[in-house]
Amino acid sequence: MSVSQRVTSDDQLARLLQIGIVLEEVVEARAHRHYRQLDAELDEAVETLLADAAEESADHRERLEAIIDGLGVDSVPFDEIESLVDARYGRTRPEDFDDVLYDQLCNEETAYKFYDDLIEAVEGSDAAFSVDREELIATLTTIRDEEAEGVREVTEVMERR
Repeated sequence: MSVSQRVTSDDQLARLLQIGIVLEEVVEARAHRHYRQLDAELDEAVETLLADAAEESADHRERLEAIIDGLGVDSVPFDEIESLVDARYGRTRPEDFDDVLYDQLCNEETAYKFYDDLIEAVEGSDAAFSVDREELIATLTTIRDEEAEGVREVTEVMERR
């Protein structure tokens, strides 16, 4: 299932939103992992950035779950969605990066790109969904914009270091 095609049904939209949920779980888990591994002398800006990223990801998951609930479709098993995410977006692991911030930047950029592609796929579709299209796009746009802000924040912290 690819975001590069138009979204044509509630089921397809739900699967894509589930992918978004798993992506958010990855971002949150990595932020928590990095936070736990922080050196006691690491600067406060990185600590705050990671805490905020984890909190934001949890919020995004809740918003996406609410949309899926509104669709009233059967859920795909978590392991199936997880394998889709891993195949498409899981090409890197936290240990692939020399720095916490590079990993966080990669995570934020991946999420941003996913939501940007999803918005484009929904806007390019003429399908009727069980949820209000304008509200759907507004929610996805807000999440995408928050991911863009996350990219900006990570970049600013990187530039100060």
